[in-house]
Amino acid sequence: LFEAQVARTPDAVAVVYEGEQVSYAELNRRANRVAHRLRTLGVKADDRVAICAERSVEMVVGLLGILKSGGAYVPLDPSYPAERLRYMVEDSAPLALLTQSALVESVCEWLPAPVLPVLALDGVDSFIDEPTHDPDASGLTSSHLAYVIYTSGSTGQPKGVMNQHDGVVNRLLWAQSEFALASTDRVLRKTTFSFDVSVWEFFLPLLAGARLVMARPGGQQDPNYMTEAIRREGITVIHFVPSMLQMFVDTATA
Repeated sequence: LFEAQVARTPDAVAVVYEGEQVSYAELNRRANRVAHRLRTLGVKADDRVAICAERSVEMVVGLLGILKSGGAYVPLDPSYPAERLRYMVEDSAPLALLTQSALVESVCEWLPAPVLPVLALDGVDSFIDEPTHDPDASGLTSSHLAYVIYTSGSTGQPKGVMNQHDGVVNRLLWAQSEFALASTDRVLRKTTFSFDVSVWEFFLPLLAGARLVMARPGGQQDPNYMTEAIRREGITVIHFVPSMLQMFVDTATA
């Protein structure tokens, strides 16, 4: 579905982050390089690939690259305690971990042994030799795994919740039928990617030709930043839980 949108609007802006703009075609090319690199590591359908990254263009590239490789992504919020991150890696048994150069050192401190292949998404040289064409997805079906997101663990150990492509696509198609996103829409991505709301925040705009605007890390906790970002980027779609929405409205209109 994403590749079909790339074919329709290759030059349209797909992702915006702190002044950086990436087109649908360029986003697809970068994701394809990641996918091909993961394939060389043996990633195939239902294999897990962990991703530990701050909100950024690289985060989007990594998620799409994992899905394009046939694997399922396991989001690891870098703000989580090291013990929790280590447990999630041990439990999900990924074949590789994608991250950012600034996080490599801290990631390697909590990674369990044996050490996984760790790839820095913002290291241009890491993927420069990989193909940019769409990888062959003929072996991937709607019943294969798309992602594993862990629960909070408030009642014990965190549990990995596995979701298949068919369930994710069903939710996205329903949301599009209800909200009818268009190329003129701007969706603000502010939820941690360890929360399932992030799934539609990431992928619905990119299947509809809309623009995905990534809030800076921690920006969701600053009402002034949020207000300025909404105005500056012309945001038309944003997700809040009711209590946070009330707090935001009260602060923004004070």
